Amino acid sequence: MFKSLKIRKSISIIIPAYNEEKNIMPLYKKLKETILKLKIPNYEIIFIDDGSADKTSEEILKLCRDDKKVKGIIFKRNYGQTAAISAGIDKSRGEIIILMDADLQNDPADIPNLLKKIEEGYDVVSGWRYNRKDNFLTRVLPSKVANYLISIISGVKLKDYGCTLKAYKKEFIKNIKIYGEMHRFIPIYAHINGAKITEIKVRHHPRRYGKSKYGLIRIFKVILDLLVVKFIESYWTKPIYFFGGVGFSVIIFSIIIALIVLIQKFFYKIWAHKNPLLTLAVMLFILGTQFILFGVLAEIEVRNFFEIKKEPVYKISKKINF
Repeated sequence: MFKSLKIRKSISIIIPAYNEEKNIMPLYKKLKETILKLKIPNYEIIFIDDGSADKTSEEILKLCRDDKKVKGIIFKRNYGQTAAISAGIDKSRGEIIILMDADLQNDPADIPNLLKKIEEGYDVVSGWRYNRKDNFLTRVLPSKVANYLISIISGVKLKDYGCTLKAYKKEFIKNIKIYGEMHRFIPIYAHINGAKITEIKVRHHPRRYGKSKYGLIRIFKVILDLLVVKFIESYWTKPIYFFGGVGFSVIIFSIIIALIVLIQKFFYKIWAHKNPLLTLAVMLFILGTQFILFGVLAEIEVRNFFEIKKEPVYKISKKINF
């Protein structure tokens, strides 16, 4: 497999880390082993310390001193995995971006399979943890439900959005801005940009050191972020279509109720000022008008967004080997 794979493009391996001091060095050694077997001529390994409370940053600094191919980004505080990934993408130089976790549950030995699919012409290759080594009730089952919902709503069919191990052609993700828990939706953003996406099976190992940072509350955050992503996918450049559509629908409904009020007045002698449906019709009409006005305001904000440069959602304390 290694002999048949010729890597022609530069590669950036991006690894967000939070309280992973015992995992940094073993992961680095496994990565170097894979990279040497592949004979990748141009690569960089970027570790992002997301405000760890342990010695994660110290471990990253040691690697940066010993290996100039290793680059480090140290956050001032904990901003979350999405911000860490965003920083890594922003500072990377590779034509191919590989994302992976720092907890040793992703296997660097799967990287050749990701790159092989990139060489075959795919723009995004997503890992699927088909034999996941996590607690079923708290991690696996909620993940399956979330993956199903995301696939249905987004139209991008993947079995494992939560698997960090993925490969991207940078041209499809270099300009995206992600926040919240939106790193798992990067394939959707790439799809919006016209990327060709595939998914392959990857290994998943039990966590040896440290603790998982994810809880059940994360599911609700993911669902809310998914609604935002879906809105961006469908109405990002024309939000008036969404708000205006809802507004006109509500107004039409209010007109129908108003007609019912008139029918009740003239045919059933129910006085309009005593009919609660009249109040409902007026309130719905006002609500529909507000939705349309929201759409106009959203249109203005979209234009401001494209004209004004946005600041990143993170603050870097230190950069090494860049």
